Amino acid sequence: MQPLEESSTPVRAKDYLGTSIFNTICCCLPLGVIAIIYSLRARDAAASGDATKAEQAAHTAKVLNVSGIVIGIVFLIIVIVLQITVLSTTAR
Repeated sequence: MQPLEESSTPVRAKDYLGTSIFNTICCCLPLGVIAIIYSLRARDAAASGDATKAEQAAHTAKVLNVSGIVIGIVFLIIVIVLQITVLSTTAR
């Protein structure tokens, strides 16, 4: 029976960096920047082989991205409704 050898391949965890960049540019700047930080932490932890830290940081980045996108969509809807309201009151 051979002893288990430690794998030399890096841990591959999704880091959500692309989503974080999109979130920063298009949706919610503060949450997007924080999500980028956690995405980079996940990428660094995965590269060093720490799967637990990589998964935790990736999960935090995912939650921040979803929150930022939802906030961005809600904000966009509010702006559209306000614009329609202003346009309809000035047209009278």
